[in-house]
Amino acid sequence: MPRINLLPWRQKERELRQREFVGHLGLALMAAAAVVLYGNFTVNGMVEYQNARNNYLKEQITIVDGKIKEISALRDTKQRLLARMEIIEQLQQSRPEIVHLFDELVRTLPDGVYLTSVKQNGKNLNIKGNAESSARVSTYMRNIDDSDWLATPVLEVIETKEEGRSRHFEFSLHTQQTSPQDEAEKGAALAENTP
Repeated sequence: MPRINLLPWRQKERELRQREFVGHLGLALMAAAAVVLYGNFTVNGMVEYQNARNNYLKEQITIVDGKIKEISALRDTKQRLLARMEIIEQLQQSRPEIVHLFDELVRTLPDGVYLTSVKQNGKNLNIKGNAESSARVSTYMRNIDDSDWLATPVLEVIETKEEGRSRHFEFSLHTQQTSPQDEAEKGAALAENTP
């Protein structure tokens, strides 16, 4: 009986399958490496694109912040200028009032009363002076109360001073500067509020 050796054929078949397996494994590894590289390039590209967008946004934010600071500075300048304009308007309006105030101080002053100082703080006046009698101080206060440019006199102090044979009264009083326009506006507001 003839003998057939099937071992080399099986051995060759096994080697062929091993080579195919290694080839397929190599192809799979190359495909996996290609997918990983493609994914890496894609993700890196997306990250670079996003970084570029972020840098652009940072630049734009910096520009906008600069513009906001400019706008804030302009608003501050505008507010300062408006405040100056308002002060100038008030000074322009109060310019004739000081003339009326000095005129009223002279008109309301009765004989025998002399002023030694007049201090103004806003609309409030502090008046100091000398009088021949306390009745003249009372007359002066009534004259102030009747004035269109002065109102609400309040006597702070009155002292009797004697110098040799003469005697005089030193007084200090507070009053407020008003104007006929203020009184008219108060009257109109009061008339509107009453039924």
